[in-house]
Amino acid sequence: MFAKPIAGRTTAAAEGEVVVLLIGMRINHFWGVHHWLPVLAAMPRMLRELSRDRSRGLLGYTLLSGSPRTYYVVQYWESREKLYAYASAPDMFHRKAWAAMNRKEKKSRQHVGLWHETYMAPEGSYESIYADMPPYGLAAATGVLPVEGRGRRAADRLAHRSSTERKG
Repeated sequence: MFAKPIAGRTTAAAEGEVVVLLIGMRINHFWGVHHWLPVLAAMPRMLRELSRDRSRGLLGYTLLSGSPRTYYVVQYWESREKLYAYASAPDMFHRKAWAAMNRKEKKSRQHVGLWHETYMAPEGSYESIYADMPPYGLAAATGVLPVEGRGRRAADRLAHRSSTERKG
């Protein structure tokens, strides 16, 4: 259940572009439980759905809480096309959950806030380092390498280019 730390310094084994989606909710009024609880419960269902079918493009995710009111997920995606495809797929739960939320929006808006931010990070614009940590974040999504594999300094890791990127 609890991952063991990897001794020393590691970095994420990510190659190429990384798509990062931050998505979350804020409980505006705790007493409106029937408005915000379905929203809170929808995300784990979507994550289970995506975890069962890796071809959909979700590489990994981290669940976080910003406060007793704010909950969000950092998601790492294979490509923007796969993220867009999942978001609009009529047979996937996201589309159903979004439609239900839109039907209730006027009443729910006062009780629950929703947000998301999407970032496309081309290779050479991200780097990572983890010291005595289990795989976490981008490293949990893409794998772990000894830091020496990408460089001991952040500038060296930012300068890394995968073999697929060099060909392009």
